[in-house]
Amino acid sequence: MAEQYDINQPIYQVGEGNMSFSQMLNYFIDPAYQRGNLSRISDMHVKMGRPVSFRIDDDLTPMPEGVGVEEEVLRYMLGILLSEKHLQIVLDEDDPQDVDTAFEWKEQGVNFRLNVFRDRDGLAFVMRVLASNIPSIQEVGLPSEKIWQDITALKRGLVLVTGVTGSGKSTTISALVNHINLYRKTRIITLEDPVEFLFKSETSMVSQRQVGQDVKTFSGGLRSALRENPDVIFVGEIRDTETASLALSAAETGHLVFSTLHTRDAKGALSRIVDMFPAEQTKSLCLQLSFSLSFVLSQKLVPRADGNGRILAMEVLKNVPALGNLIRTGNWQQVYSTMETQSKEGMMTMEQHLLHLYQHGIITKESAITYTNEASLIERLS
Repeated sequence: MAEQYDINQPIYQVGEGNMSFSQMLNYFIDPAYQRGNLSRISDMHVKMGRPVSFRIDDDLTPMPEGVGVEEEVLRYMLGILLSEKHLQIVLDEDDPQDVDTAFEWKEQGVNFRLNVFRDRDGLAFVMRVLASNIPSIQEVGLPSEKIWQDITALKRGLVLVTGVTGSGKSTTISALVNHINLYRKTRIITLEDPVEFLFKSETSMVSQRQVGQDVKTFSGGLRSALRENPDVIFVGEIRDTETASLALSAAETGHLVFSTLHTRDAKGALSRIVDMFPAEQTKSLCLQLSFSLSFVLSQKLVPRADGNGRILAMEVLKNVPALGNLIRTGNWQQVYSTMETQSKEGMMTMEQHLLHLYQHGIITKESAITYTNEASLIERLS
C-alpha cells in the first residue's frame, strides 16, 4: 500500500514547534499579505538545507525561525504535492528529471503551478500561486482608462504584453480579456501553459485550452483555434517562429490576438518578433507587423514607497500612423522618441510613467531609477 501523506501533519520545524504543509500554504491567503484580490506572496521556494522561503513583493524571504529543510521533510512535502507517477520520476536518482505540474489545495480552492528539480544539494521545488479571481482592469492599475478602453474595443489586431517573468503579464491580459468577456458578445479561445485564471463565460463564450493537456503546442492550438470561429484569441506566449507567424496572420485576418513576450521594453518586442524569422523575410515581416500590431504594453512591478506591495509601471506603444511607418522600415531607433511625444494618442514611455509615480509619492526616486530602462532620461525628465 502506498504511503499516505497528510497535508495537516506537522512536519517542518519552526522555532520550538512544528508546522504542517497546510499552515505553510496559509501564508498565500493570509490577509496580512493581500492587496485587493491579489496576494503579495507569489512563490514558495523549498531547497535542501535552507529554510522554506517566500517571494514577498519580489524579495525572497526565509520563514522566520524556519530551519534548513531536511531530505525526509522535503520528500514528505513532495508526497503531498505530486501524483505517484510524478513522485517516482523525481525520486529516480539514476535518471533524474524535472517535473512541471499543478497542485490544487482543495481545502481552500487555491491552485498552484509547481516545478520540481534537483540541484547540487539534492531535491528542490518552487510553487507559484495562481490567482483564483480575475482582477478588474481598475485593480490591475493600467496608467489610464483610455488605454484599456481602446484595447477592449478592438475588433482585430495583435496586442502584446511584455516583461520579465513575474511582472504580471498574464494578470494584465486576463483582466483585459475578461472585460471583453463581461461586456461584448464574442467567442474567446485561450491557449495557456498552464491555465492561470479560470474564466466563466459571461456575455461571451470562453474556451480555455492547456498546452500539454488539451493541445500539444501553442502553434498547434493556434492553428486549430483559427478553425473554431473565434473573435478573440489569447496565446499564453509567443515562443517560436510558427506561433509568431500564425498570431500575425490571425490578427491580420480579423481576429483580436493577445499574447506575451519576454522583452524589457516595447521597442524590443518589435525587433524580437522580426528577429525570429530569417533575414531574407525581414522586409515582409516589418510590413506585416505594421498592419497587424495594435498595442505593445511593457510592464514592471515596482515597490511602493509605503512598503505595502508593488505597483504596475507600464510603457505603452500604440500603432498610430507615425509608428506604423517606423515599423515598416524597421527603424527601431526612432520608436522611443516617437512614443515620448505622442502622449495625446495614449502612448507613454516607462520613464514617463515612473516619473509620474515618483512625483505623486507612490514610488521613491531610487526605485524610479532602479526600474528605468534609461536612467539618464529619468534624471533629465526630473
